[in-house]
Amino acid sequence: MPENFDFLVLGSGGAGLSYALRVAKYGSVAIVTKKDSAESNTNYAQGGLASVVDKEDRFEDHIEDTLIAGAGLCRPEVVEMVVRSGPDVIRELLDWGARFSNVDGTLDLGREGGHSRKRIVHAADRTGKEIERALLSALDKHPNITVMEHHFALELITEHHLGQKVTRHSTDTHCYGAYIFDIRSGKVETIRARATLIATGGVGQVYQHTTNPTIATGDGIAMAYRAKAHIANMEFMQFHPTSLNIPEANSFLISEAVRGKGGILRTRDGRTFMGDYDERAELAPRDIVARAIDEELKKTGEDSVYLDVTHIDRDVILEHFPTITETCRKFGVDVTKEWIPVVPAAHYLCGGVLTDIDGRTSISGLFCAGEASCTGLHGANRLASNSLLEAIVFSKRAAMASAEYIQGQSELPAIPDWDDSGTVNAEEAILLSHNQQELQKVMWDYVGIVRSNLRLERAFRRSHLLYEETEDYYQRTRVSVPLCELRNIIANAYLIIQCAMKRKESRGLHYTTDYPKPVTSEKHDTII
Repeated sequence: MPENFDFLVLGSGGAGLSYALRVAKYGSVAIVTKKDSAESNTNYAQGGLASVVDKEDRFEDHIEDTLIAGAGLCRPEVVEMVVRSGPDVIRELLDWGARFSNVDGTLDLGREGGHSRKRIVHAADRTGKEIERALLSALDKHPNITVMEHHFALELITEHHLGQKVTRHSTDTHCYGAYIFDIRSGKVETIRARATLIATGGVGQVYQHTTNPTIATGDGIAMAYRAKAHIANMEFMQFHPTSLNIPEANSFLISEAVRGKGGILRTRDGRTFMGDYDERAELAPRDIVARAIDEELKKTGEDSVYLDVTHIDRDVILEHFPTITETCRKFGVDVTKEWIPVVPAAHYLCGGVLTDIDGRTSISGLFCAGEASCTGLHGANRLASNSLLEAIVFSKRAAMASAEYIQGQSELPAIPDWDDSGTVNAEEAILLSHNQQELQKVMWDYVGIVRSNLRLERAFRRSHLLYEETEDYYQRTRVSVPLCELRNIIANAYLIIQCAMKRKESRGLHYTTDYPKPVTSEKHDTII
């Protein structure tokens, strides 16, 4: 028998948890997460949350900084709405129990690349983890919320599963919940819901090097794409300029806030170089810093550039960056005495499931918030620390829109059970890991920081072969998390490649040697 809920939340990061807390007063809520509830991209966010809270700061300045970073593709009305919502978000998080860094009772504000003023509210260098902790603590006290850990969302349920034809041009497609794989029992459950929120995070695992955790396989975006929702701006993948370049460190993120405190980028011989690329030097937006590092590595043939904080007071470093300091120490680097070896790594997706200003997608009853969404805030490049802000703001707007939506909804239709007849248990798991590694390397080599028509064409051909192999395997095999994650990674790679091939210019995070300048006629969203 299918389980029924008023609201289904796919993902347990900041967007999903805050949405659940808000809609719980309107009905029953199920949160589906494929790992433990605390495992999310939010949990790994170090830097902070951008908001105008200092009396010397202005909304207009934060808006302008965001628009400049977005390289002409931000939706101005969305930017203004999100920026002006910032102080309320901070107050709400404090009410939920978040503990942010402060000095004598006043919030300690940091500054990061692209920001004209100090406005980054943070909890040392583990802000996401603190927000996640506060939200989970508030959520534990709510009787209307059911958390389904170790459950994997397979497919969104639409009219397609009722035998009706659904296309991307359909205007009356509805989401009725999702098929959910219970990882521990191996069974596929049918979860019916009157409103569904995708909050599954980003797609970092599409790339060989990423600051994202292993869960970041773009599951929600892939499901939405298969359900025929509109997807936009997938070519704008943000590469964080500074990940720890020690193999065992798994591309551990060295927060932008380190450069905000005065960290200097150097080549191996000690030369500073960021001033050669941008007058803002180390505080330039991430796309500029990442491309500058990539260019220096190509010129020198080195594996790393170096982030130098040895000139900063030791106590300041230890107080503001305890996690970074301890992690680097664990891998043999004393940041107070030695330079930190760093390279860029895939970090944040600025595209995703296309939504309106209230988180609605092109499918009725399906909402989206957080990194999986394309709201119009980030445009062609995300301004540092705007992501946590966006997640909380849009989860609130989506919650209000969802509560309103279910009021006028009729009875949910009967949904057929998941059909896995004719499939067998997987016997060749090596195919999955090999295909994933091959795809990640193809994406890193051909669809990374610098692109070209030739590289994109090669990536498309190779990824299509992997798609055919994996899809054939999927049709014959019972579902498993590695298999479904591979399908989702391949789907997201396809979307990134297709969007990149459509954009005949360089703008923001998308840089191609064939079209090195922005073009006015290309100043629009790439929608698939």
